[in-house]
Amino acid sequence: MQAMNFIRCPGAGIRRLAAGRRSRGFLLAGLAATMLAPAVAAESLFSVRHLTLETATRAAQAALTSCRDAGYQVGVAVVDRAGVPQVFLRDRFAGAHTVEVAINKAWTAASFRIPTTELAAETQAGKPMSGLRQAPRVMAIGGGLPIESAGSTVGAIGVSGAPGGDADDACAKAGIDAILLDIEM
Repeated sequence: MQAMNFIRCPGAGIRRLAAGRRSRGFLLAGLAATMLAPAVAAESLFSVRHLTLETATRAAQAALTSCRDAGYQVGVAVVDRAGVPQVFLRDRFAGAHTVEVAINKAWTAASFRIPTTELAAETQAGKPMSGLRQAPRVMAIGGGLPIESAGSTVGAIGVSGAPGGDADDACAKAGIDAILLDIEM
């Protein structure tokens, strides 16, 4: 009587093997497939880090408080790494324009992964990247900062309504500083 051998093949279930050379070939092929499957999956997927809603809210509140303390009424937006808004806060006397402008400043900082003040300098007329200013949603003015953790951009914050980009930048930085210890790894 001949002994029956079985092997588990990923995606093919359990297979019965005939005795002899052929069974050893199937056995080796099955083992190779089993060992390679995690490597293929690892190359097909990746992980990203996102700010929690609570962390994004703390950043926005800290930026708003910083501007209030300086006497400015502003709008503050925090977006995820893809530029999708997570939080928006608008002080009671902030202009209507601050909603769109703050969100677009945050989107620009997240998309280009640099502060919007730096983008403003790099996109001046006559510079190679000057055409970017014509792209929809790009806000090449101060007030948008990327939020980074462990060398990766995890979101961005945009502030609009303070008198000038430098003041908007200072409030945005206060928002990031409020969460920095929580997001650094």
